[in-house]
Amino acid sequence: MMNEDTSSTSSSGGVKKFFQRFSQMYQSTLDRWTPHAKLRWIGAGVLVLLFLLRIFVYQGWYIVCYALGIYHLNLFIAFLTPKIDPEFDPYENDDDGPNLPTRNNEEFRPFIRRLPEFKFWLSITKSTIIGLTCTFFDFFNVPVFWPILVMYFITLFCITMKRQIKHMIKYRYLPFTRNKPRYQRVVEPTPAK
Repeated sequence: MMNEDTSSTSSSGGVKKFFQRFSQMYQSTLDRWTPHAKLRWIGAGVLVLLFLLRIFVYQGWYIVCYALGIYHLNLFIAFLTPKIDPEFDPYENDDDGPNLPTRNNEEFRPFIRRLPEFKFWLSITKSTIIGLTCTFFDFFNVPVFWPILVMYFITLFCITMKRQIKHMIKYRYLPFTRNKPRYQRVVEPTPAK
């Protein structure tokens, strides 16, 4: 009886160690990719193009494509939105709260996103891989009239972006921070003798 208990705990410990090691390797890979933003986005773009090419070539999986487009739109809106929405800011009347600058002469404060760039990239990459995987199974290929989905997505995109742009104008923020200006050193010519 005691021998059965020890064997079950040792096997569960092995499984736990396996998943812990897998988690560490996954996090290590993500950490190595963090500084390479351009390469990450190029890779994500290639994945999205592969997905769209598969949809176009096989003429199917329009529901999967539509769901992926809606998910990417939601991620993009979260990427453009400030972490602390000025509309619902609890520090609106306090001077010590983290508010966005409202005048040009105020101190520069960087834009802090609700969804950071790395998590945005990671979510797009994961969801595109899942969507690409779904295109290999026929039960996800639900027959629909795809032009209606395209028109609905375009309408939804326009309405959502219009609302987001109005929000940006109302609270005077840009979701892209410009870097501190760099001045080039001017070398004065030496006087001729």
